[in-house]
Amino acid sequence: MEKQRVIQEYVPGKQVTLSHVIANPDPILYEKLGIEEVGAIGIMTLTPTETAIIAADIATKAAVVGIGYLDRFTGSLVISGEVSAVEMAVRAVNTFLSEKLDFTPSSITRS
Repeated sequence: MEKQRVIQEYVPGKQVTLSHVIANPDPILYEKLGIEEVGAIGIMTLTPTETAIIAADIATKAAVVGIGYLDRFTGSLVISGEVSAVEMAVRAVNTFLSEKLDFTPSSITRS
């Protein structure tokens, strides 16, 4: 029997695929993420994946937020701060990428 080989290709579009704000998360989330407890956590995923670097820069310039996690290989970004600051930062990232770099933005969801 001949071995089959599967080749997967990743073809990123220019988009923000997830923008979510967790207001007042359970303390276990902070522990699992290894970040300081603050008012909110913002989670974003972006393609191309290197855009997470740009998003982190925009977020930290737009509001007083910290970077909890940044992965340029998966396009993941986790920010933390007061609820209003995290919302402002996530909104600023979506706006900048949409208006300046022609990305497709995502709806900002909240839990």
